[in-house]
Amino acid sequence: MVEELVAAGVSVASVGLVYVMAGARVVKQYERGVVLRLGRLRPEVRGPGFTMIVPFVDRLRKVNIQIVTLPIPAQEGITRDNVTVRVDAVVYFKVVEAADAIIQVEDYRFAVSQMAQTSLRSIIGKSDLDDLLSNREKLNQGLELMIDSPAIGWGVQIDRVEIKDVSLPETMKRSMARQAEADRERRARVINADAELQASKKLAQAAEVMSEQPAALQLRLLQTVVAVAAEKNSTLVLPFPVELLRFLERAQQGGPPQQPGQAREPAPRRSARPPEPEEPRQDGGSGASAAPQQASTAPWSALPEQSAGVREPVASSSDEPPEGSKTRQD
Repeated sequence: MVEELVAAGVSVASVGLVYVMAGARVVKQYERGVVLRLGRLRPEVRGPGFTMIVPFVDRLRKVNIQIVTLPIPAQEGITRDNVTVRVDAVVYFKVVEAADAIIQVEDYRFAVSQMAQTSLRSIIGKSDLDDLLSNREKLNQGLELMIDSPAIGWGVQIDRVEIKDVSLPETMKRSMARQAEADRERRARVINADAELQASKKLAQAAEVMSEQPAALQLRLLQTVVAVAAEKNSTLVLPFPVELLRFLERAQQGGPPQQPGQAREPAPRRSARPPEPEEPRQDGGSGASAAPQQASTAPWSALPEQSAGVREPVASSSDEPPEGSKTRQD
């Protein structure tokens, strides 16, 4: 009898031990346990540590409440300014309601991934290319709001959304490079023109000062010579006044010195051909007519000989014509 009782007690203890072992569960610190008893949700959520469930009746589902990093595959879309781009992003979320993450949605990870992809496509279509490249903070906030709105009913909280990369076509990259180069060249030209303007104003002021003091120009010339000579050049170029060259040229020709700015007087030109002598008149050979003939022929007799060495005949003051000439009588 005693042996039967001992055997029965051992059997009960064995069954109890098996029952305890079958219902014992351990929930980790970063997890929460959701219990379903006969398919119905139990209101309490099991915290971290050791917990017990009814074997073969309850079913425990563990939910990770850590922040999950979910990469979004690259999505290709057309921006508002008709540029085709590929954008990928990453979503950081965590579960705040373990029961809703189990009951409200079948797979909350897959649901968040699909919602992020569709929201990213929508953001691409509503934004310009410049916003995607430079104003990402605003786009990240808008994308986070679009994903977080339906995720609240799933017991999921979107912690952060970041656009990771924006891929552009090669043609668009070349166009943007040319635009940036043209903009830099424009700014360089504007800066250079501004510098030239300031330098011209300073040079104008320096010219006014030098015009009041002529010796300042000579000092400036000497400074220029010293600056050029300091560079160890083999050739030294010095400015030379043009007025001094003209003075030396006139001194070599033997003429009187000419004042600067005075125009040279042209030398008188001698006629290359002497005037032809007038024919004697046949009006009786009076003395009154002979005098004009002598006056008109006097310069002719005073001319120098020709290059051939032949002397021209000199007209006579008598009434008779020269020998060998014939007069025509009317």
